[in-house]
Amino acid sequence: MTSHGRSAALPAVLTVLAVLLPTAACGTAEAKTPRPDHIVVVIEENHGYADIIGSRRAPYINELARQGASLTDFYAITHPSQPNYLGLFSGGPHDILNDSCPHDLWKKPNLAASLLDAGLTFTGYAQGLPEVGFQGCSHGAYVRRHNPWVDFEPLPESINRPFTSFPRDFSKLATVSFVVPDLRNDMHDGTVEKADTWLRDNLGAYARWAVTHNSLLVVTWDEDRVDSQANRIPAILVGEKVEPGNHDQPNNLYGLLRTLVDAYGLDPIGHSEEAEPLDVWKDGA
Repeated sequence: MTSHGRSAALPAVLTVLAVLLPTAACGTAEAKTPRPDHIVVVIEENHGYADIIGSRRAPYINELARQGASLTDFYAITHPSQPNYLGLFSGGPHDILNDSCPHDLWKKPNLAASLLDAGLTFTGYAQGLPEVGFQGCSHGAYVRRHNPWVDFEPLPESINRPFTSFPRDFSKLATVSFVVPDLRNDMHDGTVEKADTWLRDNLGAYARWAVTHNSLLVVTWDEDRVDSQANRIPAILVGEKVEPGNHDQPNNLYGLLRTLVDAYGLDPIGHSEEAEPLDVWKDGA
């Protein structure tokens, strides 16, 4: 994360990514995305692919990478963090090019609204959120800039929940859930080792459950370190329909959003319309 409030010169970066990364218009056949009963997306902070994959500092994350699909050519959208969170949740940064807070994005298309409009469900779980529906910019190690669903009106306050509300009975999860660890446990302020342990202790049981209950865990990052021009980040998927191994399909956070909406037959949102869905599924899935 860059310092709070820093703006970024995005057009050149976005132009380069638009050239390098594939879109649905490339003419390749799109793989059919399976429909999980539940998807949980965990977002970590500020580390690139080479920092994590193969690192002894992240034994659990690398265990997940071996067990599931590890994307070897996957990218964030830009720097700093907040536009990437907004991009993954809503298909674009909505002219928010820094980490400022608060923002009110009235009736802008987004993943939660699309799911709710289709009779499905969404919940965002943020570690350190002091109460359901909290709209403050920070509280201890919690920061709103990592919690994009708070910015979108008129989403119900009930979808914005502390991580302490994450159900122990995973069958009670929403269709799609996002999990955002706090600054001490997402690799922003704390160590890679600390974040790796937090993920194992808090999502390990769900990861094991997902592979036998038609569900999916996604672990990805908001961005590489700010001095990285490539902005290549890890992305790992674990689930019953996932083909394990390294997958070299070039893609980015918009492609992940496209995968989430395609799984439930929803229309693409924002720049996800220009992206290919992830192709990491078993034959016949």
